[in-house]
Amino acid sequence: MRIIFSKAGKWLLNALLPRTCAHCGLDLHYFESAPLCPGCAARLQPLPELHCAACGAPLPYGGAPCRDCAGEREAALSRARSAFVFTPELRSLVHALKYRDRDDLAPWLAGEMARSLERFPELAVFRFLAAVPLHASRLRERGFNQAELLARGLAARADLFYLEGASERTRDTPSQTSLSKPERRANMTGAFRVARPELVKGRKILLVDDVATTLATLRELAAEFTRAGAAGVAAYTLAREP
Repeated sequence: MRIIFSKAGKWLLNALLPRTCAHCGLDLHYFESAPLCPGCAARLQPLPELHCAACGAPLPYGGAPCRDCAGEREAALSRARSAFVFTPELRSLVHALKYRDRDDLAPWLAGEMARSLERFPELAVFRFLAAVPLHASRLRERGFNQAELLARGLAARADLFYLEGASERTRDTPSQTSLSKPERRANMTGAFRVARPELVKGRKILLVDDVATTLATLRELAAEFTRAGAAGVAAYTLAREP
Protein backbone atom coordinates (compact mmCIF):
# COMPACT_ATOMS: atom_id res chain seq x y z
CA MET A 1 0.00 0.00 0.00
CA ARG A 2 2.86 2.41 0.86
CA ILE A 3 4.44 1.74 -2.55
CA ILE A 4 1.14 2.59 -4.28
CA PHE A 5 0.86 5.89 -2.39
CA SER A 6 4.50 6.67 -3.21
CA LYS A 7 3.88 6.13 -6.93
CA ALA A 8 0.72 8.22 -6.81
CA GLY A 9 2.56 11.00 -5.00
CA LYS A 10 5.31 11.08 -7.61
CA TRP A 11 2.75 11.15 -10.42
CA LEU A 12 0.84 14.02 -8.81
CA LEU A 13 4.01 16.01 -8.15
CA ASN A 14 5.11 15.55 -11.75
CA ALA A 15 1.67 16.63 -12.99
CA LEU A 16 1.79 19.82 -10.93
CA LEU A 17 5.51 20.53 -11.43
CA PRO A 18 6.60 18.74 -14.62
CA ARG A 19 10.31 18.04 -14.95
CA THR A 20 12.25 18.31 -18.19
CA CYS A 21 15.69 17.16 -19.30
CA ALA A 22 18.31 19.77 -18.40
CA HIS A 23 19.90 19.42 -21.84
CA CYS A 24 17.27 18.72 -24.53
CA GLY A 25 14.10 19.79 -22.70
CA LEU A 26 12.30 16.48 -23.17
CA ASP A 27 9.70 15.68 -20.50
CA LEU A 28 11.05 13.33 -17.83
CA HIS A 29 9.08 10.34 -16.59
CA TYR A 30 7.93 10.85 -13.01
CA PHE A 31 9.97 7.81 -11.89
CA GLU A 32 13.16 9.22 -13.47
CA SER A 33 15.47 10.55 -10.74
CA ALA A 34 18.22 11.80 -13.07
CA PRO A 35 18.00 15.38 -14.41
CA LEU A 36 18.67 14.11 -17.95
CA CYS A 37 16.48 12.00 -20.20
CA PRO A 38 17.78 8.47 -20.88
CA GLY A 39 19.15 9.50 -24.29
CA CYS A 40 21.14 12.45 -22.94
CA ALA A 41 22.27 10.51 -19.86
CA ALA A 42 23.63 7.79 -22.15
CA ARG A 43 25.86 10.39 -23.83
CA LEU A 44 27.67 11.30 -20.60
CA GLN A 45 31.29 10.20 -21.03
CA PRO A 46 33.26 8.94 -18.03
CA LEU A 47 36.92 9.98 -18.01
CA PRO A 48 38.52 7.40 -20.32
CA GLU A 49 40.94 4.81 -18.98
CA LEU A 50 43.58 6.40 -21.22
CA HIS A 51 44.36 9.65 -19.43
CA CYS A 52 47.42 11.57 -18.28
CA ALA A 53 48.81 10.09 -15.07
CA ALA A 54 49.43 13.62 -13.77
CA CYS A 55 46.74 16.06 -14.92
CA GLY A 56 44.05 13.53 -15.91
CA ALA A 57 43.57 14.89 -19.44
CA PRO A 58 42.09 12.33 -21.88
CA LEU A 59 44.79 10.85 -24.12
CA PRO A 60 44.99 8.76 -27.29
CA TYR A 61 47.48 6.61 -25.36
CA GLY A 62 47.56 5.68 -21.69
CA GLY A 63 49.51 5.77 -18.48
CA ALA A 64 52.30 8.23 -19.23
CA PRO A 65 52.14 11.98 -18.62
CA CYS A 66 50.75 14.11 -21.41
CA ARG A 67 52.97 16.43 -23.45
CA ASP A 68 52.26 19.38 -21.14
CA CYS A 69 53.09 17.42 -17.96
CA ALA A 70 56.12 15.50 -19.26
CA GLY A 71 59.33 16.88 -17.82
CA GLU A 72 57.59 19.21 -15.37
CA ARG A 73 59.20 19.46 -11.98
CA GLU A 74 57.33 18.15 -8.97
CA ALA A 75 54.28 20.30 -8.35
CA ALA A 76 52.12 20.98 -5.30
CA LEU A 77 49.18 19.38 -7.11
CA SER A 78 50.29 15.75 -7.36
CA ARG A 79 47.51 14.57 -9.69
CA ALA A 80 44.05 15.43 -10.96
CA ARG A 81 41.15 13.23 -11.97
CA SER A 82 37.58 13.86 -13.12
CA ALA A 83 34.36 11.90 -13.15
CA PHE A 84 33.39 12.84 -16.72
CA VAL A 85 34.57 14.50 -19.90
CA PHE A 86 32.89 17.90 -20.37
CA THR A 87 30.36 16.96 -23.04
CA PRO A 88 27.46 19.22 -24.13
CA GLU A 89 25.05 17.26 -21.91
CA LEU A 90 27.20 17.77 -18.83
CA ARG A 91 27.82 21.40 -19.77
CA SER A 92 24.05 21.97 -19.66
CA LEU A 93 23.90 20.51 -16.15
CA VAL A 94 26.83 22.60 -14.90
CA HIS A 95 25.45 25.80 -16.41
CA ALA A 96 22.01 25.12 -14.90
CA LEU A 97 23.62 24.56 -11.51
CA LYS A 98 25.80 27.67 -11.62
CA TYR A 99 23.78 30.21 -13.56
CA ARG A 100 20.12 29.18 -13.29
CA ASP A 101 19.92 28.57 -9.54
CA ARG A 102 19.56 24.80 -9.96
CA ASP A 103 21.33 23.89 -6.73
CA ASP A 104 18.91 20.93 -6.58
CA LEU A 105 21.16 19.29 -9.19
CA ALA A 106 24.12 19.11 -6.81
CA PRO A 107 23.09 15.94 -4.91
CA TRP A 108 22.71 13.92 -8.13
CA LEU A 109 26.01 15.23 -9.51
CA ALA A 110 27.80 14.51 -6.22
CA GLY A 111 26.40 10.98 -6.31
CA GLU A 112 27.84 10.47 -9.79
CA MET A 113 31.20 11.78 -8.58
CA ALA A 114 31.12 9.35 -5.65
CA ARG A 115 30.45 6.42 -7.95
CA SER A 116 33.25 7.43 -10.31
CA LEU A 117 35.73 7.99 -7.48
CA GLU A 118 36.03 4.23 -7.08
CA ARG A 119 37.70 4.11 -10.51
CA PHE A 120 40.73 5.99 -9.18
CA PRO A 121 42.45 3.98 -6.39
CA GLU A 122 45.36 6.43 -6.56
CA LEU A 123 43.09 8.96 -4.82
CA ALA A 124 42.20 6.64 -1.93
CA VAL A 125 44.85 8.12 0.40
CA PHE A 126 43.21 11.56 0.19
CA ARG A 127 40.60 11.36 2.95
CA PHE A 128 39.96 15.10 3.39
CA LEU A 129 38.03 17.26 0.93
CA ALA A 130 38.27 21.01 0.38
CA ALA A 131 36.16 22.97 -2.08
CA VAL A 132 37.61 25.64 -4.35
CA PRO A 133 36.23 28.81 -2.72
CA LEU A 134 34.30 31.63 -4.36
CA HIS A 135 35.06 35.26 -3.65
CA ALA A 136 32.62 36.77 -1.13
CA SER A 137 31.06 39.07 -3.74
CA ARG A 138 30.49 36.18 -6.17
CA LEU A 139 29.05 34.08 -3.35
CA ARG A 140 26.55 36.82 -2.47
CA GLU A 141 25.54 37.12 -6.10
CA ARG A 142 25.06 33.38 -6.70
CA GLY A 143 23.86 32.43 -3.24
CA PHE A 144 25.95 29.26 -3.04
CA ASN A 145 29.30 27.81 -4.05
CA GLN A 146 28.75 24.94 -6.47
CA ALA A 147 32.12 23.40 -5.58
CA GLU A 148 31.14 23.36 -1.91
CA LEU A 149 27.81 21.67 -2.67
CA LEU A 150 29.63 18.99 -4.67
CA ALA A 151 32.30 18.52 -1.98
CA ARG A 152 29.75 18.19 0.81
CA GLY A 153 27.71 15.70 -1.19
CA LEU A 154 30.80 13.72 -2.15
CA ALA A 155 32.02 13.60 1.46
CA ALA A 156 28.68 12.24 2.66
CA ARG A 157 28.49 9.58 -0.05
CA ALA A 158 32.14 8.46 -0.06
CA ASP A 159 32.71 8.52 3.72
CA LEU A 160 35.26 11.33 3.51
CA PHE A 161 35.82 14.41 5.67
CA TYR A 162 34.92 17.89 4.45
CA LEU A 163 37.19 20.71 5.64
CA GLU A 164 34.75 23.60 5.94
CA GLY A 165 36.25 27.06 5.46
CA ALA A 166 39.79 25.77 4.97
CA SER A 167 40.59 28.43 2.35
CA GLU A 168 39.20 31.66 0.98
CA ARG A 169 39.45 33.64 -2.23
CA THR A 170 41.24 36.94 -1.72
CA ARG A 171 40.62 38.40 -5.19
CA ASP A 172 37.50 38.39 -7.34
CA THR A 173 39.33 37.16 -10.42
CA PRO A 174 37.88 37.66 -13.93
CA SER A 175 36.38 34.64 -15.64
CA GLN A 176 38.97 32.21 -17.00
CA THR A 177 36.82 31.21 -20.00
CA SER A 178 38.39 33.46 -22.65
CA LEU A 179 41.95 33.46 -21.28
CA SER A 180 44.96 31.60 -22.64
CA LYS A 181 46.86 29.14 -20.48
CA PRO A 182 49.55 31.69 -19.42
CA GLU A 183 46.86 34.29 -18.79
CA ARG A 184 44.93 31.84 -16.60
CA ARG A 185 48.00 31.21 -14.47
CA ALA A 186 48.66 34.94 -14.08
CA ASN A 187 44.99 35.54 -13.31
CA MET A 188 45.05 33.07 -10.40
CA THR A 189 48.35 34.15 -8.83
CA GLY A 190 47.71 35.22 -5.25
CA ALA A 191 43.98 34.53 -5.53
CA PHE A 192 43.74 32.30 -2.44
CA ARG A 193 44.81 32.06 1.17
CA VAL A 194 44.51 29.29 3.73
CA ALA A 195 42.04 30.59 6.28
CA ARG A 196 42.26 27.68 8.74
CA PRO A 197 45.77 26.17 8.63
CA GLU A 198 44.94 23.86 11.55
CA LEU A 199 42.61 21.96 9.20
CA VAL A 200 45.30 21.59 6.56
CA LYS A 201 48.57 20.77 8.30
CA GLY A 202 49.68 17.15 7.98
CA ARG A 203 46.65 16.05 5.94
CA LYS A 204 46.30 14.66 2.43
CA ILE A 205 43.66 16.81 0.80
CA LEU A 206 41.52 16.36 -2.28
CA LEU A 207 40.44 19.64 -3.89
CA VAL A 208 36.95 19.56 -5.39
CA ASP A 209 35.63 21.74 -8.22
CA ASP A 210 33.09 21.50 -11.02
CA VAL A 211 35.25 21.76 -14.17
CA ALA A 212 39.00 21.43 -14.81
CA THR A 213 40.50 23.02 -17.91
CA THR A 214 44.15 24.11 -17.54
CA LEU A 215 44.21 23.33 -13.77
CA ALA A 216 45.51 26.87 -13.09
CA THR A 217 42.98 27.41 -10.28
CA LEU A 218 43.60 24.03 -8.67
CA ARG A 219 47.39 24.35 -8.89
CA GLU A 220 47.37 27.78 -7.27
CA LEU A 221 45.17 26.56 -4.41
CA ALA A 222 47.28 23.39 -4.01
CA ALA A 223 50.38 25.54 -3.66
CA GLU A 224 48.76 27.49 -0.82
CA PHE A 225 47.75 24.27 0.94
CA THR A 226 51.28 22.91 0.57
CA ARG A 227 52.78 26.08 2.04
CA ALA A 228 50.36 25.67 4.97
CA GLY A 229 51.74 22.19 5.68
CA ALA A 230 49.45 19.80 3.80
CA ALA A 231 50.99 16.33 3.47
CA GLY A 232 49.78 16.07 -0.12
CA VAL A 233 47.23 17.65 -2.46
CA ALA A 234 45.32 16.18 -5.41
CA ALA A 235 42.19 17.29 -7.27
CA TYR A 236 38.93 15.67 -8.26
CA THR A 237 36.41 17.47 -10.44
CA LEU A 238 33.04 16.67 -11.90
CA ALA A 239 34.21 17.39 -15.46
CA ARG A 240 37.40 17.66 -17.51
CA GLU A 241 37.70 19.71 -20.67
CA PRO A 242 38.91 17.32 -23.42
